[in-house]
Amino acid sequence: MKLLIRAAAAVLAFCSLAAAAQAPTSVPLKLIVPFTPGTGIDLVARTVAPQLSQRLHRPVVVENRAGASGNIGTEFVVRSPADGNTLLVSVNTLVMNKALYPQLPFDPVKDLVPVTLTSWGQLILVAPPSAGFKTVGDLVAAAKAKPGKLNYASPGVGTPHHMSMELFKQTAGVYLTHIPYRGSAPAVQDLLGGQVDAMFLPIHVALPFVKAGRLVALAIGSEKRHPLLPDVPTLREAKAGDVNVDMWYGIFAPPGTPADQVLKLNHELKDILSTPEVRTAFQAQGMDPATSTPEEFRRLVARDAERWANVIRTAHIKAE
Repeated sequence: MKLLIRAAAAVLAFCSLAAAAQAPTSVPLKLIVPFTPGTGIDLVARTVAPQLSQRLHRPVVVENRAGASGNIGTEFVVRSPADGNTLLVSVNTLVMNKALYPQLPFDPVKDLVPVTLTSWGQLILVAPPSAGFKTVGDLVAAAKAKPGKLNYASPGVGTPHHMSMELFKQTAGVYLTHIPYRGSAPAVQDLLGGQVDAMFLPIHVALPFVKAGRLVALAIGSEKRHPLLPDVPTLREAKAGDVNVDMWYGIFAPPGTPADQVLKLNHELKDILSTPEVRTAFQAQGMDPATSTPEEFRRLVARDAERWANVIRTAHIKAE
């Protein structure tokens, strides 16, 4: 009888703990976006937040902490307690910053716990009609004929747009002069005006201008063509180098976050990312939903950090 009583007590205790773990809480979970509202990262956070709130039975809020190429928001999460109340939503700029800012007081790769990959974003190489390029081969030929005469724009040093062009230059063996801007808007404005000759742009940013004939889509920096622009070849198909510059987006937790919490979040986010409404929201912005295990995401982050570190060293790029 005593054994039965003890067993029953143990079961009740376990059920109480489980119920407590699932009980609603008023403490909000913060999704930290280290860039301004309206970016692809911000879209990821604001799309998954409502469903994550429903599943976790707690408020989920998106907080933008922009500045220093994403380092301010990233450091905030690195320094946050591992109590399950703070997550980082980021993009592959995270690993580029590791090599661009060697004096950072934290390691943006080693000091975060990968939770899951959320999506992939594509970049396409575009040029204004006034440049006269019909294909990426035309751009490569012109750049080889007059090294340094052609230029390209980016929203700033260390952005995926900048790094992608540097990788393309190294792979294709060409030299174009970099013109960094303070943000995408002025860079695109000068691109449309013909003041710059080329630029890598996220597909959803470039698409309206390509459809309107204001930009020429030369190639996409992916392993395969994109349904939104099925006639645009990959760089490999165009024989301009085997260059894949897809941007990954993902979610990270502070260092020391328990593995069971990470797995719980991974499971919930995997279900959320498979829903039709999330898929539709992402694809409208040129992003493809994706998921991973925490370990798969960790390996992806580590590989990408090494790849972009090599590009940065080869091109002698220094953060402004």
